[in-house]
Amino acid sequence: MDNFVSIDIYHNPRCSKSRATLDLLESRGLDVSVIEYLKEPPDDIELRQLLDLLGISARDLLRKNEAPYKQLNLGDPATTEDEIIEAILKFPILMERPIVVTNGQARLGRPPEAVLEIL
Repeated sequence: MDNFVSIDIYHNPRCSKSRATLDLLESRGLDVSVIEYLKEPPDDIELRQLLDLLGISARDLLRKNEAPYKQLNLGDPATTEDEIIEAILKFPILMERPIVVTNGQARLGRPPEAVLEIL
């Protein structure tokens, strides 16, 4: 693998899957740029790019056990893609993690080994 390829991880240090994914990448000697998305949330364009790279809908990126999911009734099938994106932008805790981005591709680290597909 080329050492000059950037690898970004949208990371929550309190999440065991996120920590395991970061450890997996670092154990391979990879230089990883850590984005703590709760402190530095993506903007609208960045979030839509992540969804495109992941090949999923905003609904598929939602963490359903978080309080804002229930409070905003995001499980309602009538909730639009734009409304879900707006909710994730306002409450980044709703975003599933970790997300690894490299080589114009992205993967959710669930399980952590899934990110190896794009390296």
